[in-house]
Amino acid sequence: MNGHLPIVLVPGLNCSARLYAEQVPALWGFGPVTIADHRRDDSMAAIAARILATAPPRFALVGLSMGGYIAFAIALQAPGRVARLALLDTSARPDMPEQSERRRGMIALAEGDRFGEVPDLLFPVFVHRNRQDDGAMRAIVRTMAEETGPHAFVRQQRAILTRPDCRAQLASIRCQTLVLVGDGDELTPPVLSEEIAAGIAGARLVRVPDCGHLSTLERPQAVNEALVTWLKQ
Repeated sequence: MNGHLPIVLVPGLNCSARLYAEQVPALWGFGPVTIADHRRDDSMAAIAARILATAPPRFALVGLSMGGYIAFAIALQAPGRVARLALLDTSARPDMPEQSERRRGMIALAEGDRFGEVPDLLFPVFVHRNRQDDGAMRAIVRTMAEETGPHAFVRQQRAILTRPDCRAQLASIRCQTLVLVGDGDELTPPVLSEEIAAGIAGARLVRVPDCGHLSTLERPQAVNEALVTWLKQ
């Protein structure tokens, strides 16, 4: 890659800037790094528009999970501004009915002053099955939830509930694209990343071994290596 390219990182549901703590040092040499605020709107289109309003004219875009849903919205709203796209542990599909029902249940908890229960409900699907007893990781997930807060969490869930099906638009993405997924991701299984990579011409698919949904935290070195390769291409 010639010259510096700004990089915008978009966190996932109930995740804060802490999600990318290990990536910022690895990426900042390629250009200024910004972590987007995805807490203030309740639709993907509005979140994307708010991020675009303050983003550089042209940039590399990274999104994990819900951040990937937002990245799709950004890339489709402003394709000429997204120079490179990295989609981590995400899906181009809308929710299945049972997923939507689970989200509505968590919304009810957050609105009923029981938001403190949400991190423990999410943790089992956020990390690899072999990390279920990882107290340090559980503490990070809880801290990120506290940094998000119940009101933003509800807005995020409503945005996810109403997100569009992006599968038909995958072929319109023309920039250099990385698709990465933990091989043990139970929330957005590898088959969904395979579908995304197959739909975007020239996309590179990376499967991270022994890794669940929060790949940037669980296997930061492997994720950083993939992102650095993507930026150098």
